[in-house]
Amino acid sequence: MLDKRPNDLQLITETNALSALCRQLRASPYVAADTEFMRESTYWPNLCLIQLAAPGIAAIVDPLSPGLDLAPFYELMADKGVTKVFHAARQDIEIVHHAAGIIPDPLFDTQVAAMVCGFGEAVSYSALVKQITGRNHDKTSRYTDWSHRPLSERQLIYALGDVTHLRDVYIELQRRLDKAGRVHWLSDEMAMLTNPATYETAPEDAWKRLKLRVRTPQAQAIAMEVAAWRERQAQALNVPRSRIIKDEAIIDLAAQAPRTLQDLAKLRSFNEGIAKSQRGRDLIELVERALSRDLSTLTPAMQPQCLPPSAAAVAELLRVLLKAVAAKHGVAAKLIATSEELDKIALHGEADVPAMKGWRRELFGEAALALRNGRLAITMKGGEVHLQTLG
Repeated sequence: MLDKRPNDLQLITETNALSALCRQLRASPYVAADTEFMRESTYWPNLCLIQLAAPGIAAIVDPLSPGLDLAPFYELMADKGVTKVFHAARQDIEIVHHAAGIIPDPLFDTQVAAMVCGFGEAVSYSALVKQITGRNHDKTSRYTDWSHRPLSERQLIYALGDVTHLRDVYIELQRRLDKAGRVHWLSDEMAMLTNPATYETAPEDAWKRLKLRVRTPQAQAIAMEVAAWRERQAQALNVPRSRIIKDEAIIDLAAQAPRTLQDLAKLRSFNEGIAKSQRGRDLIELVERALSRDLSTLTPAMQPQCLPPSAAAVAELLRVLLKAVAAKHGVAAKLIATSEELDKIALHGEADVPAMKGWRRELFGEAALALRNGRLAITMKGGEVHLQTLG
């Protein structure tokens, strides 16, 4: 059914109503979308609410309604004729991809677009709404329990605001991008967000998220085995990774390499109880499996790069240059180049990094090379940074 609430708030709880809504939305050139979910006690996000809006249309879909089939919504997300507008889209897309195996495309992420348009790095939705529309979007309901039913009127009004304001934000950002000729600047970021690999966690790569303090081949091998085992367990049981084993415990295992249950029980991240459990026996077996590998075949873990003093000095100058270029053109510095990219340019000049390609090279990369090669100087004038081309 389609319920009417104050301010004509529509809450859709039946498949027929959802189908009718999605038919309307698919006739629009764009749809503003958002989701509310819970994942504190699960590995996979639990979809609790879907908000959708287009010109003259706004509604909330309750995925937890008994018997509701979300197929019309997923068909809308897969429709190439409708631009899907999200703010900070990654988690929303992850939900759609996991549930239906699709990626919303074409995609417009207003947080990324705002970076291109000079609103700073990772600007919040409420701040963007305020700056563009002058309206306040009350975020006090953001961290409520979206799985609890019935939802309050305040929750529903807040949730709908996540997409009704988004329509206006999208239109204004699109106008600014068109005027500045920067629409194509979004392509790299959108390509990453619409790449299925972005949302697929291979257990074999799970160890790369760990902050290993000891990076010997032996420690790496243990971390690889245990982290992959944890990832599979968490996915299969749909529980957070930390419910299986915490990061600190994996790091402790990698550093100490216990070979017996008694050794395991002595580690600070464990206790005597683990030595009597099946999980303890599993962990010892994983350690043994890791140590039996041919460690010479492992791809070395990425080590933080320590720049030589001369390159480190160049990298610092490149950071100043980046800030000056970003300020001049009204683009978030983070979108132009990362700190790691600056280090690589300082070392190699023509580094194979995004900052040296496409519009980023035109905006910053050429100037970075000129600075590195002594053809550009950074000066101060009137309290501001200026760039001076040298002969």
